[in-house]
Amino acid sequence: MARIYCPDTLVTGQSLTLPREASRHIQVLRLQPGLSITLFNGQGGEYEAIIDAMGRQAVDVTVGSHRPVEREPTGHVHLAVCMPANERMDWLVEKATELGVQHITPLMGQRNVVRLSGERAEKRRAHWTAIAIGACEQSGRNRLPQIDAPIELGRWLGFQSREDSGLPVAHRVILSLADAAPEPTPARHQATRVLIGPEGGFSSDEEALAIEHGFKPHRMGTRVLRTETAAIAATLAFSDRLSLK
Repeated sequence: MARIYCPDTLVTGQSLTLPREASRHIQVLRLQPGLSITLFNGQGGEYEAIIDAMGRQAVDVTVGSHRPVEREPTGHVHLAVCMPANERMDWLVEKATELGVQHITPLMGQRNVVRLSGERAEKRRAHWTAIAIGACEQSGRNRLPQIDAPIELGRWLGFQSREDSGLPVAHRVILSLADAAPEPTPARHQATRVLIGPEGGFSSDEEALAIEHGFKPHRMGTRVLRTETAAIAATLAFSDRLSLK
């Protein structure tokens, strides 16, 4: 059964004209009136729905029963990652969403090649959100990850000391290339914020600043990983349970 994201409030029994993107998705799939689909709005659970009519620009459905299905891991993972270029960041967002990451913050550090601000940054966030929606539709997730607009690393670290994140210092992790950095251990039933650098790693000043803000160095094995590979490895290492059923 096709899964369609619909950001509107969904109520059992209501007749609804789907938003443009959801309607287009159904049209691309060549679905027909009378067929059943699954709708989710990112607020938890999913709804069965029946396609009533299809126009050139819109699709009408009747919303059926709500199923309180959740496919989230019990370990909350927040990836704060220095952006790799273009398609590699797209891939990171897609795979991290499929694996259950709840929060992604794109960062810009000293060694970042990609730098975004203003309207360009907001356009990229919208683009990544669309990728995350597609990944949720494909993977069965009913909750969208939060994706932030790109931000400078130093500025973001400054926010960490002021916000009430509820994360103990021990659960703030920076992936480090230092030989002495310990291997990660999964944080069972806990939230973990993972800071991931660009291809060449963080500068010594950046790593020191992160440690000052409570991030503890960890190394992902003996090999040097690409940024997007490190992000997926960290997700697997720090998630308590992955919803792959």
